[in-house]
Amino acid sequence: MSVMNSVMGWVDDRFPASKMWKEHLSEYYAPKNFNFWYFFGSLALLVLVIQIVTGIFLTMSYKPDATLAFSSVEYIMRDVNWGWLIRYIHSTGASAFFVVVYLHMFRGLIYGSYKQPRELLWIFGMLIYLALMAEAFFGYLLPWGQMSYWGAQVIVSLFGAIPIVGDELSLWIRGDFVISDVTLNRFFAFHVIAVPLVLVALVAAHILALHEVGSNNPDGVEIKKNKDENGIPKDGIPFHPYYTVKDIVGVVVFLMFFSIVVFFMPEMGGYFLEHANFEPADPLKTPLHIAPVWYFTPFYAILRAIPDKFLGVVTMGAAVVILFFLPWLDRNPVKSIRYRGWQFKAMLTLFVIAFVVLGYLGMEAPSPVKTFIAQVATAIYFAFFLLMPIYTKMEKNKPVPERVTQ
Repeated sequence: MSVMNSVMGWVDDRFPASKMWKEHLSEYYAPKNFNFWYFFGSLALLVLVIQIVTGIFLTMSYKPDATLAFSSVEYIMRDVNWGWLIRYIHSTGASAFFVVVYLHMFRGLIYGSYKQPRELLWIFGMLIYLALMAEAFFGYLLPWGQMSYWGAQVIVSLFGAIPIVGDELSLWIRGDFVISDVTLNRFFAFHVIAVPLVLVALVAAHILALHEVGSNNPDGVEIKKNKDENGIPKDGIPFHPYYTVKDIVGVVVFLMFFSIVVFFMPEMGGYFLEHANFEPADPLKTPLHIAPVWYFTPFYAILRAIPDKFLGVVTMGAAVVILFFLPWLDRNPVKSIRYRGWQFKAMLTLFVIAFVVLGYLGMEAPSPVKTFIAQVATAIYFAFFLLMPIYTKMEKNKPVPERVTQ
């Protein structure tokens, strides 16, 4: 034990290992009333690690070359030892990442985790979401299948709708007049190096910001306002060992479902791995219905709901950007949905329904009826945010407790 103490003392003199352990784990006090909604932040971190590790192994056999990319994926699946498992873990992890992030964001909405003093924490989270979308988009082209190729072709061409600079911007992103080997190489570089570096940096900033202002809780009560004579929050408990052990339970349950998908239904009926992507990319053969992966479909449905291409692109972008302004749109001082009026609850319910409906419509072939439904859902989506300064002022709140409830 003395040898270990000596080693740790030597390390601490040169690197703040013990200080970081205390500040971010053993002496970081979190509210004692966390519920299951608080699993998804740590699960998002777990999936990030899974994606990075499996991605490293995949790059060892993948060829970022238009003539070899598809066959290299087939080589990974058929000839590399356990290559099929690594590839399925990575492809399932991409969808799992968005599942846990969407649930993590929903928890932020229902408990007001974007409100003062956590505005910057929310902005970091939204930047992570943007980086995650970019990472998924760049990685989507790499298998060089039919849907990868044509999906990237459609998405990149959308930038051409921007006045004046649109065509040049699309050309710059592709590196060529069409999706080609040049595009594949630069998307590979972004997917493997550039965006992961940004993503890891943003996750670190997100965690540091969280530990600076403290975690929110289902009651929306600031535990730092009630401290004992030692300066320890009365309603707080150390993150380690209490929540590290609790998170292990969440990790085990998550990995059970994750493993079921990986081993028994990795394609998830064509939602995780589209059927068209099992065909090599063919620039001369357009699929009957081009659609992005499920986690992009709500925004794709918003794009298609607007008749004008430029306005569609603007509206699709605004659907993501408006999330950044949420802390300033909500005028109700109460954080948690437990103590808020019916107006916020009703609007949030409509928002979630509209988002799910848009996600479904984005996967379907367009028709006049579906386009009309998408337009209504788009209007509800934006109404949730744009009307928020009005209906959040009208709410009649319940009394908020002084201390957290069990």
